[in-house]
Formats: sequence, structure tokens, C-alpha cells
Amino acid sequence: MENNQYIDIFIEETQEHLENLNSNLLLLEKDTDNTKVIDEIFRSAHTLKGMAATMGFENMTKVAHKMEDILHDVKNNKLKINSSIMDIIFKCVDTLGEMLDSISQNGNDDIDIQELIYILTNFNSNGSEANKSEEKSLTDNKNDINIYEEDIIEEALKNNYNVYKITVFIDKGCIMKSARAFIIFNTLDEMGDVIKSLPSVEDIEDEKFEDNFIVHLITKRDKRDLENILLSIAEVNKVEIEDISLNLKIEEKANNDIKLNTAKSDLDNKVKNSKTGKSVRVDIDRLDNLMNLVSELIIIKTRLEGLESENKNTDTSSTIEYLERITTNLHDAVMKVRMVPVERVFNRFPRMVRDLSHDLGKKINLNMYGTDTEVDRTVIDEIGDPLVHIIRNSIDHGIETPEERVKSGKSDTGTINLRAFHEGNHVIIEVSDDGAGIDVEKVKKKAVEKSLYSNEQINELSKEKILDILFKPGFSTSDKVTDVSGRGVGLDVVKNKIEALNGSIEVVTELNKGTKFIIKLPLTLAIIQALLVKIGEEKFAIPLNSISEIVHKKEEEIHDVQGKEVVLFRGKVIPIVRLNEILEIEKTKNDENLVCVIIKKGESLACCVVDELIGQQEIVIKPLGKYLSSVKTIAGATILGDGQVALIVDSNNLF
Repeated sequence: MENNQYIDIFIEETQEHLENLNSNLLLLEKDTDNTKVIDEIFRSAHTLKGMAATMGFENMTKVAHKMEDILHDVKNNKLKINSSIMDIIFKCVDTLGEMLDSISQNGNDDIDIQELIYILTNFNSNGSEANKSEEKSLTDNKNDINIYEEDIIEEALKNNYNVYKITVFIDKGCIMKSARAFIIFNTLDEMGDVIKSLPSVEDIEDEKFEDNFIVHLITKRDKRDLENILLSIAEVNKVEIEDISLNLKIEEKANNDIKLNTAKSDLDNKVKNSKTGKSVRVDIDRLDNLMNLVSELIIIKTRLEGLESENKNTDTSSTIEYLERITTNLHDAVMKVRMVPVERVFNRFPRMVRDLSHDLGKKINLNMYGTDTEVDRTVIDEIGDPLVHIIRNSIDHGIETPEERVKSGKSDTGTINLRAFHEGNHVIIEVSDDGAGIDVEKVKKKAVEKSLYSNEQINELSKEKILDILFKPGFSTSDKVTDVSGRGVGLDVVKNKIEALNGSIEVVTELNKGTKFIIKLPLTLAIIQALLVKIGEEKFAIPLNSISEIVHKKEEEIHDVQGKEVVLFRGKVIPIVRLNEILEIEKTKNDENLVCVIIKKGESLACCVVDELIGQQEIVIKPLGKYLSSVKTIAGATILGDGQVALIVDSNNLF
């Protein structure tokens, strides 16, 4: 069967199941007696096994099957959850993740799993030899009924069917056991529905059984009829038929309250998830194409507005106003379709925190808030790596060891809070911890050691400027390099990635109290509000979200401090940025009354001098392409209503 057409769906759904397994395993680790979580984990493993088998990925099927065996024993109270079981199941999930990566990159699941399968097989048989006889294995597992079979059997009993467990014994001298078994299965199929066999049908076909096998059958026939028909088949020595419906009814009666609660919970879940049936999976390229078309529509709308302002025709004006309303609504609708909850990124962190805290011998709780906060898909795709670096930083540098925390009067368990929320046209993501905080004096000392500043310069810097040093390339406060930190690349990568997204990051810290990283990102990167300005004969766009306000200053208000131009603004001394000099454009006006656009980056401000203000406009960001990607002061370009191209100023790089 050709599975190429289904591979993308398989990869996406497998990724969802792996995320679900990770999150539920973390819940199970905290509450080992939670049967609902165990059932959910079992369902995910079972579904993964079925999906992998359907797609022909044998290694993935084997690992999922062995993991399912362990979970089945946990469900039936044959195994008690402990740290060893949790570690081996986590190892299975990690291996399945590696296989999925291999499938997405190479189209196969060729990962070495021999050692893992050996561990799982021995683990499942409680440390005894893996190669037990089939008869012993059969005896151990003959009463196994999984949750799916329970549902089928329960439904059959409601409809007055009989459910039997039939053990068929074949003559030991039978030459073609598989052929005889095939005849038995055909006979049973004519009398009802076979829902399970032990060993599996594949093993029976390969004659991987001794002289007996077990079949679970749903039928309207009674025991006597079945026994007579089966014994009439040549080389069938004996048939044992048990009515398993009685056992199920007793179990059902004993667990009546649990089943009622489960039924109510399932009903609630069905109501909650009723919306999912009305959703469809859409290829992201199609959404990108739709966004491009909306962007072109906005450009044409802006151009029509320019033409209308020249003609001043009332009918044309009202028509363009109507078009503007439609384009705005269409843009909002497309944006909402592209929005993805940050939960998609946040879900990877509980497992990471669990593993890293175990490795470092620390106790850490991760709390996540605002996981339903929605951000544009392009932002979601890029924000994962910066958050990984920040959280690893908090675990390694921020949270102390249990002994250190107790000495300083804290709980031995540290806390990391991951929070997301909307603020205007931005999304704010905060990562805070209750650890040791950042030692500003240590940062100053390291900065001097690395010759970034002299002693005199470092002492003149504010606390905010000193904390900015943490984002310098190669800077680290660690005294030694470990697997987690010490090379000084983490926060440097974070800053570059966030600023590439037109966002900003700031640090708030208090010694022995904790540290908070605050990331501010635009909701979308495709269409933004901007202020159009004129510098010389050229038009430029400055993103509105980076503008604090616009003021006018006179030349005499500008002062020279240590060779740099500054101006006093609301009691603060801020630097002057002459855009014509940075952009190498000849100035056309020499007016003493300067037009100043105050731009912001976190708590920092700067005064950009421009020649003329044109006005606010909705613009579509077009990338410059790889040949101009190294131009730091320009973030992209846009097409104006009159067809001209205006470059977009990257305000973050002006500081």
C-alpha cells in the first residue's frame, strides 16, 4: 500500500499523541493511583501502535506494543507504579520521538531498539528469562482483556449475545497446525465474531504455538453447539469453553460507582470536544497563500484611497470606505485562522523541567498560565528555542539545590512560572523563578574580567544596563562549562531571535528572591500599523508598536555628552539618532525645529530625528531576501498606495 499521501497526517497525529503521553506521564508520576490517567496513557500507546502498524513502521510498532504490555499490567494491578517503571516508559516515549524524527527526515524508523526491547521484555516478565515457552506465556496472559475488548463485550451483552473464551487443543502429532487453525477460525467466523486470539493471528499463521490456542468469541450459539461443531473438526482433541460474561457482570457490579462516574466524565468530554468534529486540518502553505492575497488586497485598497483623495468623488469615497471595512474584517478573519495557542509550545517544557531537575538533583515545580493565549503561527514557530534557553537558565542558574534553599529559609522545592497574556497588539510571555536571583556584582566583575568595560565604566552603568550584559555573545556567569550552561550562547541566541521577531526582552531580578524574564512579541509579523516618515526624498516606515510619542525639539535643546548627542525628555537624558546619517541620505531640510520620533525598546528610549511626518498607515511587510538579510537597520519593505516602495526601519537596531 502506498502510504506517502498519509505520512504528513501520521507525523502530525503521532506528535500529538507523544505530547499527550508526556503530559499524562508527568501527571501519573505525581499521582500513581490515578486510574483515569493510566487509561489515557494506555489509549495513546494503543493508538500509536495501531497507527504505526498501519503505516508499516515495524520498530515503532514493537516499542509501542511492549510499552502497552507494561501499561496493561499496571492497569490490572500486576505492576505497581514506581520510579523504575516511570523511567522505562519515559525511555519508550523518547525512543518513539526519535523514530518520529527519523520518519519525518528519512521516511523510515530505523533506530536501534534491541537493547530497549530486551529491557522491556525482561522487565515485563519480572526479571526472568525473556524466552519462556509459549505455553507458559499463554497461561500467564489467557485472562487478559483490554479496555477496547471490554467495551465490545459490554455492548454484546446488552444486545443478548453470548461471550465465550474458547481454548482449542490440537493433536500434538498434527503436521500442519496453521492449516488446522485456519479451518477452526473459518468455522468460528461462521458462528459469530472473533474479537481476540492468544497467541495473535500472525503467530498462529506462523505456527508459533504449541498444541493449544485461545479465542474470544461473540455469538448467539450456546456452549453445547460450539463444542460439538469444533470437536467434529479433524485433529481437534479437546475444547474448553468458559462463559466470561459472568465475570464481567460481577466486576461491573463491584465497580458500579466508578463506571457511573466514568460515564458522566465521558459525556462531559463529548460535550466539551463537540467542536473538534467541526474543525478541519489545513496545510499551512494554504494559509500563507491566503494571507499573501489579503496583503495584496490591502495594498490595492491603500492605493484606491490615494486616488480617491485626489478625485474627491462622493460615490467613490463611500465605495472605498465599504471596501476598507470588508478588507479589515477579512484580514481579522484570516489572522484568527492563523492564530495558534501558546500551549503548543508550552507542552514541551514540563518534561524538559522534569528531566533536567532530576539530572541536577533539584526539586522544581513548573506552573503554566495562559496556555490558551493565541499568537500568530509564524511567532509560535520561532519562540520555542528562546524559551528553552531561558527555562534551562532558570533551572541551572536560578533555582538552588534543596539544601541551599532550606538554609536560606525557603521550601526545598523551587518554582518556575511560565505565563502568557495579551497586552494590546502584543503577547507577553513571562518566565519567573523563586531562585537565587542574579548577582549584579558578579556580572560586573565578569564584565571587567572579559574586558567588556573598565572599572570606571561599569560603576557608572545602571542596573538595567548591567543586566543587558547577560545578552552579550560569549558572556556567562558560570565558573565552569557543563552540559547545561557555561558557554555564553544561550541568552545571546534568545535576544537575537526575539529581536528578529520585532520583539523585546527585559530582565527583572532581586537577589535571593528570584528572576523574571519578560518577552514582548507582536501578535503577527505579516501586517502591521506603521508611521510613514520622510527622510530626504525617501519614505520610510517605523512600526507603531515601537513608538512612544512624537515631539518637536529645537537645535539648541540638543547637548553633547562625551561626544554623543543627547536631549532631555520628561526628565530623562536620551540619545539622539539622526536617521539621515545612519541611512546615508542627504538631508533636504535645515529647519531648526526638529521632528523627533521617540522610540522605545523595553525601558530604554531614543529620539529619532526625521524630516517630515506623512501619517499612520496599515502596511504589509515584505522580506528583503537573503542577499540583503545582513542590513541591520532595515527590517523589510512595503508597497505604498502610490506603488512606491518604502523601507521599514528596524527600531531595535537603532539603540
